[in-house]
Amino acid sequence: MATRMKTVGFLACETTLPLPFGGIGERRGDAFEHDLMIAALAPAFEAAGLNLKVIDWEAHIADFAGVDLVLLGTSWNYQDKADAFLARLDELAAIGIKVCNPPDLVRWNIQKTYLRDLAEQGAATIPTLWLTDVGLSDVEEAFKAFECDRLVVKRQVGAGALGQVLIHRDDLPDPAWRFGHPAMVQPFLPAIAEEGELSFIFIDGELSHALVKRPASGDYRIQSLYGGVETAFEPDAGQTAAASAILDALPFETPLYARIDMLRAQDNRLMVMEAEMIEPYLYPVQGPQLGERLARGIGKRLDR
Repeated sequence: MATRMKTVGFLACETTLPLPFGGIGERRGDAFEHDLMIAALAPAFEAAGLNLKVIDWEAHIADFAGVDLVLLGTSWNYQDKADAFLARLDELAAIGIKVCNPPDLVRWNIQKTYLRDLAEQGAATIPTLWLTDVGLSDVEEAFKAFECDRLVVKRQVGAGALGQVLIHRDDLPDPAWRFGHPAMVQPFLPAIAEEGELSFIFIDGELSHALVKRPASGDYRIQSLYGGVETAFEPDAGQTAAASAILDALPFETPLYARIDMLRAQDNRLMVMEAEMIEPYLYPVQGPQLGERLARGIGKRLDR
């Protein structure tokens, strides 16, 4: 009897899915990255004997029948539906579907306070104030604490710089302003526009590829939504070791995939900005072997 081909579900969302495949209305400005991921994975998975099924993570649970493993893919609306997203991952795991990355890791990684855990393990991180919300008085205190002229305010549960705010010391918000979310407040670091953000893509604990992400002129956000551009680069042994050390500090087994984003400090050390292990874009254009690497890692997990 022929062995059933294993099916891998690639979880997307209504604004990354093309309209014929469940998308609703206008796609996100960076939805082309979803298309690039699928174009990279589909042929590699087929060659490895895996069937790739793209599916909205919010689809009816019956739509997951026959799926053996799910990749969290481009579920890029999760930050506004975090409880429902985590519940869905638990639901999939409960019916025997392998979830990559696993729900317990996602639950830890979804709250940016995981960076405090990494810092306690010795990782170099950006100085951060962790606040339940941010108002003008908090901004003033942060400027005093960091002795800088610009601050970045980010959501503790967020992705893609959505909702992020850059505040200048000489252009403070109105007294009534509130950020409106649990926040992390950090000094703006010029290295983001000078050298750029360094991203290291790991598959099954091994470095797949690395790239430099730089913002558009006049901006500081490196995502494609804001005109950011990325260029492949070959990291040296020290850079690779710095990124690998972040994986080693995780309180979990080695994840199937991880993107470690780093920024150079004034003392030349690399600081971790994010350890993205939920649904990071993995830059297949800069890593042409990404599909094959993921297929191998998935194959090992399906054989366990």
